[in-house]
Amino acid sequence: MTTASVTRGNALTRGRRRDGIISAIFAAVLWTCLALICVFLFFMLAVIVQKGLARLDANLIANQPSKIRPATAGVQSALLGTLWVGAMTVLIALPLGIAAAVYLEEYANPAKWWNRAIELNIQNLAAVPAVIYGILTLGFVVRGPLSVGAVVLAGGIALALLILPVIIITAREAMRAVPREIRDGSLALGATEWQTTWLQVLPAALPGIATGSILAMSRAIGEAAPLILVGATTFVTFNPDGVLSKYTTLPVQIYNLVPQDRDAFRDLAYAAILLLIVVLLAMNAVAIWLRNHYQHRW
Repeated sequence: MTTASVTRGNALTRGRRRDGIISAIFAAVLWTCLALICVFLFFMLAVIVQKGLARLDANLIANQPSKIRPATAGVQSALLGTLWVGAMTVLIALPLGIAAAVYLEEYANPAKWWNRAIELNIQNLAAVPAVIYGILTLGFVVRGPLSVGAVVLAGGIALALLILPVIIITAREAMRAVPREIRDGSLALGATEWQTTWLQVLPAALPGIATGSILAMSRAIGEAAPLILVGATTFVTFNPDGVLSKYTTLPVQIYNLVPQDRDAFRDLAYAAILLLIVVLLAMNAVAIWLRNHYQHRW
């Protein structure tokens, strides 16, 4: 073995050792950051549970907000407002998002410049801050051309715009994961392109679409900034009875309760936060169940 070969071997060994040390340091930094985040999250959840568990009772759901009797006040109007706005968000965002994903994934020609422009804008819109969607809805829906006012419909449109790019992207990824052989086999048996998409691709992609959509809805339900901009009232003592009713939601109600001076209001805020966490966990559980259920079928 020549001296040059020995030198090259030693250099390679030192390089691998240096790369291994750098990788170990980087992994240690990542694990440390993860541990700090978990500690902070655990501490925050412990405080919320400790302070809010005592007020998480039937009165919280059965009673309306009250500025006079905070000890027995509830968040019924905010909970029902959240359900109304969430239902409007689903009715608007889900059909539009899945239809756009089907067009872009199954029918659109990627060589056309307008299809590339649409894809680029969808990816960029997924990173736009939530408050921008609130400003857009305020200018065009609450006021401006439509002028429907600060009602449930406006809140649903704002949140639908917020999660629409996420639904489109996740639905496309779910359809892209469907094997090409399923499409080819369906077309070979005489099915049209639409029948293949409707009867084969969408059912096979349903677990991914459902999971992504419910996770997007979980984000929407926890938003307060766009709803405050479009007129969600912070103190409402009546339940919404339609899409054109005044409303409030749990995040907006929490936003109103936290700065209050009296401890009873803060305990109510912690209980409302805990209720919101329960709602979000229930939605995530539904997403996991749907994914597992339809994965077993396909």
